[in-house]
Amino acid sequence: MTEWQHQVCDANDLLLDRLILDCDGQPAGMVDDLELTETPGSALVVSAILCGPTALGPRLGGRIGTWWLAIGRRLRPLDDPYPVRIPFGDVVALDRRQLTVRRPGAENKTWRLRDWVYEKVIRRIPGGTR
Repeated sequence: MTEWQHQVCDANDLLLDRLILDCDGQPAGMVDDLELTETPGSALVVSAILCGPTALGPRLGGRIGTWWLAIGRRLRPLDDPYPVRIPFGDVVALDRRQLTVRRPGAENKTWRLRDWVYEKVIRRIPGGTR
C-alpha cells in the first residue's frame, strides 16, 4: 500500500484530468470521472477511474456534455460497454500530473475509441495508413 491510500483527500483536485500511464509508461488516457462507493461508515471512497467521452460528457453538463456523450456513444464499437472503468486498486503510483496503473494500455481498453476511429475512418483515407 502506498502512503496516499491512507489519507483523506479531495479526489477532485487529486485525480480528475490526470494523465493515465500504463505499466510500460505509455499514455493510456485521461481521468474523466470517478466512481465512488459508500463504505459502512458513510464515507465515500474512490472505487474506479472512468475514462472516455461517455465519462466526460455527463461531467461537462449542459448541451456540450450531451453532445459529447452522444458522439462517444455513436463512435464506439457496439459490443463495448461504456465508459472505460479501471478499478482503483490497479493504481500503483500517483503524482501531481499523472497516475500509473499496473496493466498495459491495451488491457485497460482506454484507447478503444481512438482505435475505432483509426480503423473506420482514418485507414479509409488515401495515405491514412502511413
